[in-house]
Amino acid sequence: MRVMVVDDEAAVRDIEQLVLTNAGYDVLTAEDGPAALSLLDADHPVDLVVADLKMPAMDGDEMARRLRAVHPDLKILFVTGHADFLFDAQPVLWEAEAFLDKPFTAAGLLEAVSVLLSGHIRQRMPVAAATSM
Repeated sequence: MRVMVVDDEAAVRDIEQLVLTNAGYDVLTAEDGPAALSLLDADHPVDLVVADLKMPAMDGDEMARRLRAVHPDLKILFVTGHADFLFDAQPVLWEAEAFLDKPFTAAGLLEAVSVLLSGHIRQRMPVAAATSM
């Protein structure tokens, strides 16, 4: 399964990439919405996008709408420290969307990704790796 991580904070993006790669996912990264839009094309299909909600160049909700215009079945996991903003911007989540509130653990990220992709929790992280992000 291929996952794209989109976050304007390099440290958060790097940790999410590491956690997902270690769990066996093929991971692409982008630093913002415009970069994600240019990266996702027919040659780089993805199954899920893990996207920060608040980014300076384009917010995660706008990016998701644009990505879905081309890839309507794309699943989106919004990660945010501003859940109140998420529901102001988008009061109802679509069927293939979920959100994970920051800070979250590596295990929490993997569980959310697994549930969105397969409908159940695929893998658990060892306790030592379950640090907050």
